[in-house]
Amino acid sequence: MTVYFIGAGPGAADLITVRGARTLASCRVCLYAGSLVPRELLAECPDGARLVDTAGLDIEQITAELTAAHRAGHDVARLHSGDPSVFSAVNEQMRRLDEAGIPYEIVPGVPAFAAAAAALKRELTVPTVGQTVILTRIARRATAMPEGEDLATLGRSRALIVLHLAAGHIDSVVEELLPHYGADCPAAVVALASRPDEIVLRGTLDSIAGQVKAAGVVRTAVIMAGRTLGAEQFHDSHLYSPARERHTC
Repeated sequence: MTVYFIGAGPGAADLITVRGARTLASCRVCLYAGSLVPRELLAECPDGARLVDTAGLDIEQITAELTAAHRAGHDVARLHSGDPSVFSAVNEQMRRLDEAGIPYEIVPGVPAFAAAAAALKRELTVPTVGQTVILTRIARRATAMPEGEDLATLGRSRALIVLHLAAGHIDSVVEELLPHYGADCPAAVVALASRPDEIVLRGTLDSIAGQVKAAGVVRTAVIMAGRTLGAEQFHDSHLYSPARERHTC
C-alpha cells in the first residue's frame, strides 16, 4: 500500500486538483484534518472507506493509523489543507514512514496564499516593483522560529511578505513591519480564502489591524504586506513585450 499526502486546497472543495480527487477516490482509508479540510471532499472517498478525523490526534496516533492501514494492505489518503509543501507538518509524518519502511507519495494542492491572491485579484510579483515573495509565520505559541527569520530581519528586504498563522497577533506583526515598510504600505488580510464565507480586507499597515479586529478575524487567514499589492503604474513584463525577439517554427 501507499500513503498519499494530498493537498486539499485552501477551502473550496472544487479547488482540489484532478489528481488529488482521483487519488482520494481510490483509497480505502482517509485521514483528514477535520478543522480545516471541507467535509464535502469526503464524498470523493469510496463507499465503506475508513474516515479518520486527525484534529484530536497526536503524531504517534496518526502514525499508528497509517501503520495499521499498511498492514491491512490499504492505500491511505492523508488530506492536508492547502499544499503539503508549506506549514503542513508532513515532514515528521514522512520521517516516521521512512523508519517503518512504508511508501508514500505527495500530491500537491492549491496553497492558501495563492487563493488569497486570487481573492485580491493581484499578481504578487510585479515588474520593477517587486519580484520576491516571502512566505513565513511567527512563533508565539507555535514552534520557535529559526535565528534570523524574525519579522524584523525579514522585513529589511521590503519584499512582499505573506504570513500564515498570525492573524491573532496582527498588532505585533504591524509593529515589526512598520519600520521597514512604512505606514502607507499596502496590506491585506484574507480569511477563509475561496470559501463562501471568505473575508477580504484591504488597507495599509497603518489601518489593517483595526480592520482585522473589527471583522473578528483571528485564524484561518493570510496576512500580506508589500508595494506590489498597490502597484498600478509599472512596466509591462518582458514576457509578452513586442520588443522581445520571437522565433517561429
